[in-house]
Amino acid sequence: MSISKLAIACSVALSALTLTLAPAVHADDAVAKKPVKTKKVKAKAKAKTKAKAKVVAPVKTAEANEEADEPDTTGATSTDYNCELGNKITIYSNTTDDQHIALRWQKRIHRLSRIGTTTGAQRFENHLYGLIWIGIPAKGMLLDSKHNHQLANECKDAEQAKPAVVPAAAAAATAPAADVKG
Repeated sequence: MSISKLAIACSVALSALTLTLAPAVHADDAVAKKPVKTKKVKAKAKAKTKAKAKVVAPVKTAEANEEADEPDTTGATSTDYNCELGNKITIYSNTTDDQHIALRWQKRIHRLSRIGTTTGAQRFENHLYGLIWIGIPAKGMLLDSKHNHQLANECKDAEQAKPAVVPAAAAAATAPAADVKG
């Protein structure tokens, strides 16, 4: 019984397919009706495509465009940082604009904007690429906020890489006492 139902269902599907693919009986009817149907279908398809395109298209602001383009570093002072694991970072700063820096990381220059902190650390971010530069007096570090990990740590410029000099008074206080013979 189930085989006969399956056979009937297949024959109905085959006949429906044959009817949709069969040429029109009257040529006049086919010419008059077909263009109207295809135009409606095409118009609906175009409307759906346009609606999808509007939803998918990213909205770019002036700030996003500014961050996407590499900043101009002419006239800026550069500071080279050597980081652990052989990473290198160059920071370009401009004396007329203390709210932004340009940071070279892996052959690309990114523009970062200053974010205020309560600790006194220098924090600069680029939201488009997820880069965060944090500079403290002893070192700097580059973070990736999109993937939540460090890109470079223990970044030091030439001044920070110098060994700490102990003042003479502090050195005398920490030196071992001389043997006194009495």
